Amino acid sequence: MSVKPSAEVDVVATDAGAPPSWPEICDRYEALWTAAVNDVLRAHGLLQQTLPPAIVPLQDGMAVAGLAFTISGAKSTVVENEMPERAAMLDAIRPGSVCVWETGGDDTSAQWGEVMTMASQRRGCRGAVIDGGVRDTTKVLALDFPVFCRYRTSNGMLGRFRLKAWDIPVRIGAVDIHPGDVIFGDADGVIVVPRALAVDVLAEAEQVKLQEVGIRQMITDGVSPQDVVRRGGYF
Repeated sequence: MSVKPSAEVDVVATDAGAPPSWPEICDRYEALWTAAVNDVLRAHGLLQQTLPPAIVPLQDGMAVAGLAFTISGAKSTVVENEMPERAAMLDAIRPGSVCVWETGGDDTSAQWGEVMTMASQRRGCRGAVIDGGVRDTTKVLALDFPVFCRYRTSNGMLGRFRLKAWDIPVRIGAVDIHPGDVIFGDADGVIVVPRALAVDVLAEAEQVKLQEVGIRQMITDGVSPQDVVRRGGYF
């Protein structure tokens, strides 16, 4: 598996001032909302960055941004050497990451649960996005760890699903995800920001946030929708 610098030390250069660290970048994404980031990506010609809408937060109010730590697996009844492989994968998680599971469309088992949450938290993981299932839901929620998934089930992976690889490019729905891309999820789902564009998209989305303060004020003040648009606003 490939090895990348820790998110605690990896930085991105910007035009002015000290370069932000990846933890700072991810914290700033979490202060935004996915719709604003989506609109910026659209302006860059990127229309396929949103994960399937069936992937939703395990609980209302959850939000997370971090660097993709990708994991791939598929349905399988083979159990030999599975636990050592799971342990190796968990040991490879980098601080500041979000685990992203590509499951080949599995609709049977839970790829995530309480113990995996605890282990990934110890590695400095910020959250998980599962194109599949979660179990131990009450215990996961008690750990205050953002998780996005398609369904809940008591079925574990053993004898039903098997980890294949990690830290590799994966595809979920129409979205290609590379290790280190920014993963951002909130109440409206999960979006993927290519790593090379992460700082530019962040800055533009923060400008959208500022602009919308003015738009909301115009509406509150009774400005007509047509006049809002004439003044540079939008709906």
